[in-house]
Parts: sequence; C-alpha cells; structure tokens
Amino acid sequence: MSMITATAWVPRGFAAPFPKKYDFDEEEFARISQLAKLQLDDAKEDLEEAQNDKKEHGTGASATASKVQSTEDIDDDLKEFDLEHYDDDDRGQEEGGDTMAMFGNVKNLLYHQSNEEDPYITLPDQDEDDDEREELQILATDNLVLAGRLEDEIAHLEVYVYEDEADNLYVHHDIMLPAIPLAVEWIDVPVGKSVIDKDTRGNFVAVGTMEPDIELWDLDVVDSMYPNAILGQGAEDAKDEKPRKKKKKKSKKVNDAYHVDAVLSLTANRHHRNLLASSSADKTIKLWDLNTTKAAKSYSYHTDKVCSVTWHPKESTVLLSGSYDRTIVAADMRAPEGKAPRWGVESDVEMVRWDPHDPNFFYVATENGVIHYHDARNAPADPSGSKPVWILQAHDESISSFDINPIIPGFLASGSTDKQVKLWNIQPTGPSMVVSRDLGVGKVFSTTFAPDQEVGFRLAVAGSKGAVQIWDTSTNAAVRSAFATKVPKMKADGKERLVGLEESDTDSDSEEGEDAEDEDPDKGWESMEE
Repeated sequence: MSMITATAWVPRGFAAPFPKKYDFDEEEFARISQLAKLQLDDAKEDLEEAQNDKKEHGTGASATASKVQSTEDIDDDLKEFDLEHYDDDDRGQEEGGDTMAMFGNVKNLLYHQSNEEDPYITLPDQDEDDDEREELQILATDNLVLAGRLEDEIAHLEVYVYEDEADNLYVHHDIMLPAIPLAVEWIDVPVGKSVIDKDTRGNFVAVGTMEPDIELWDLDVVDSMYPNAILGQGAEDAKDEKPRKKKKKKSKKVNDAYHVDAVLSLTANRHHRNLLASSSADKTIKLWDLNTTKAAKSYSYHTDKVCSVTWHPKESTVLLSGSYDRTIVAADMRAPEGKAPRWGVESDVEMVRWDPHDPNFFYVATENGVIHYHDARNAPADPSGSKPVWILQAHDESISSFDINPIIPGFLASGSTDKQVKLWNIQPTGPSMVVSRDLGVGKVFSTTFAPDQEVGFRLAVAGSKGAVQIWDTSTNAAVRSAFATKVPKMKADGKERLVGLEESDTDSDSEEGEDAEDEDPDKGWESMEE
C-alpha cells in the first residue's frame, strides 16, 4: 500500500545549492539522546503495563513465565563472557595480558591519519566528496516539491527536485515521520531564531500528522535523525530533565498549550513570518510562535474537527477556517473574544481558500463535491442564511483538494476522490470547466500550483496510488484556448507535458490495493487511528 496524502511547493532560490550532511556532534547527540530516551522509556513502560494487565487478568501467564525463564537462561549464558567488565584494564591482564581480552588490544593498534600512510593498505583513497556534492546540488532554477507519503505503514516526507527545463522529477532525500502525514507547509524562516527581519531566510517544513505534535525540519540538511523542533506536548516532555518515576500519559484534555488530537491543516503567515497556525481534530486552532516554538494563542470557534485554515493574503491577522460542523469563520486573531463572521454550507467543509487576486472573496470546497464562492464583506446574521456569489457542483464525490493559481487570475484546479482533476476558468459570470483528466494517481488527495512566475502553469497532483505527477497545464489545448493571452509560447514538439516519478514495485493497481489506498486521509483518520 502506498499513497501520498499532501504536497507543497518550495519557491525557486530558497533551497541551499549544496544541502549539508547531518552533523552528529556532541550537542546533537545530547539533544537526540534525550528524545530517544523519552521514547524508549515510554515503550518500556507500555510493555510493562501490558504484561501487568495480562497477569491481572490471568491471560497469557504461562507465556509470560516462559519469556521470563527464557530471559534468565540467556542471562546465564552471557555471564561467562562477563560483558559488563570487558572495558576494565585489570580483567585483560587476568586473562593472559592485553591481547587476550575481547578487543583488549585495540589500544595497541597503530592508527594512521589516512589510508595512504598505512603500509598494509595498498588501495588508495577515492575521493567521493565531489560526487556526493554534485548529486545533492540544487540549482537556482529548480523547485522542491514536498510530498507526505504512507507506504506499507511507514510514513515519511519525500523531498523531490523538479527540473522544469529537463522534464525531470526525482527524490533528493526523505524524512521519517512518526505517523500518517495530513498537512505539509513550507516555512521561509529558520525555526528558533530570536530575531526575524525582512532579510532573514530559511528553508523549513512543518508537518502535521495523526499525532498531535507538529514537527519542524530543516530542508537544507539531509539524513537528519530528529526534527529541529516540535510544537506540542512532546517538546515539553523532552525538555523535562527530571527522571520520571511514572510514565507521563499524553493529555487528551483540550487546552491552550498544545493539540491533543490529529493535526489536519497548517498555514504559515507570510507577513508575520514567525507565526504558524494549525487546526486539529480536537476542534481548536492554535497560533504558534516559531521563535519560541510555543503556542501563543488557542481558539475555539468550531464545535467539530477543524479541517482547514488559511491566512488572509492582505489582512495579515485574519484567519479563515472551515470545519466539519459545516461552518466557515473569518476571525481576527487579535480579538479572540470578538464575534467573528460565520458562514454555513450544506455539507462538511473539506478546504477553504482566499482568492489571492481579490481577497474580498473566498472559496469553500465540501464533502459532497460542491465549491462555494463567498463575498467576505457580506456575512449573514445567521450561518444558515449564507448566500454565496455562486455555487458549483464540481465533482460527484468529495473534493479532497483544490487550489487557485497564484499567477493567473481566474485559474482554478480541483481534485476529488472520483479520481478526476478538473481545471476551471472563473469568469465574471461564474465558473466554466476547461478540462477534466484522470492522471493515474488514484483518488486525488492533493492538487497544488507552482508558486513561481516561470512555472505558473505547473500543477502537482498526487493521490491514493502513491504517484506524483507534475502537469504543465499550459500544454493542454483547452487551457491554451481559455487563457490565450496568458500562456507562454509552446516549445519542443507541442505535445502535452506530464512529468512523473515512476511508481515503486510495491505500489498496487489491483482492486484490493485500491480499496486499501482509497481512504481519504482527512476523513478517514479516525478509522486509521483505531
């Protein structure tokens, strides 16, 4: 089973030309030791609790006794080696000198600075640094595409390099994740910096998963073992240096400091760049300060899971949120106690987006395949009395993703669990469909436009089959006709361009595989957790 649940683009010029290899120094060792110890302690205590439960209920007592006996036998076998004292100098002497003890003669070995100085090594050193450096190189004309993948119950974030001129897409490196990724957001500032000004640049990613913690990773470092920062209770537990006498259970009670359920959506503030907003299945919205990596505020505007949040493109403190309670709220984060305008829709909200070309309006996509277009200046007194500018029955099934092109006004893409990607032209009189395509990604979970002018017509599409496709929509005849004055001149042979990453051998196209992969990651998170 393999599926991609979320994607995000990194604009050109932000990625380091030569990403750094992970530096495992003493400071980093101390940091991850604390995190690892915390996880090992939790696992050990979980095991002890499970064994105690079995004993209390009289179940598996013989098996437990067998395991204990087996452990004792192993301990008896190991005693003869006295492994605990192999580092002691005296023991080596007792067994016949330094060279008799296991590894006891290591201190007597001659160490050479390089293989060239060692007379016993005839093969010269091969300099692989230049080759590795070239493989990791990212050009200023490359985009990064981030994809959250679940494959055979293993979750990770894949970092792709997209070379537009060469029609090439490949995995640069990947990052292991603790649970199924549900939200991926690129961050343009370094995490934990005390001062962030207009010239401060970074290349980080925030990942929300079925776990309540949000992980922050540096995209310019490869082979990292642990995130650079964690937003949530996990970070507080790691900072607690006092030994725990009893396992500290993760709180499920809603609070102002951290989420207690799956993180469904993330949005970075491009004006106040140290701010990140998140929404959760715990029905709350959290506002995080990336300088301190702590929650600055918590908001409870909804009565059900909050599935989507996004910042206003101009009014930098206004946040739009949509929920399974079938309402949309546009709230000013500076006035948490104020009454925020609220709109209602006929079905569970899947996504909300401001119109980047006219921020007085916003879009809402719902579970029953409908897109609403609302005027934010016309908020109803009662959500049930909401009157959208227009309504579009875009798909027959749930709209799992949609995006508005940031470069070309009126250009909209929607993706659905019906496996179709549809492109729309939003005209003054309303939307009209330009083209509908099945790109072979299974049920569509993500459709995102590239952020740069040079690649403004590129659309990243991913879904339940674990495939990513980059569609150059400007090469489609219907798109060229609809946006004739905005598309670039055709190049090469004039054929439609679709750049993808080949699916792995583990990906399944069978009906059985489809059933397993075709869960909507946002709507199906509860069943996955169980």
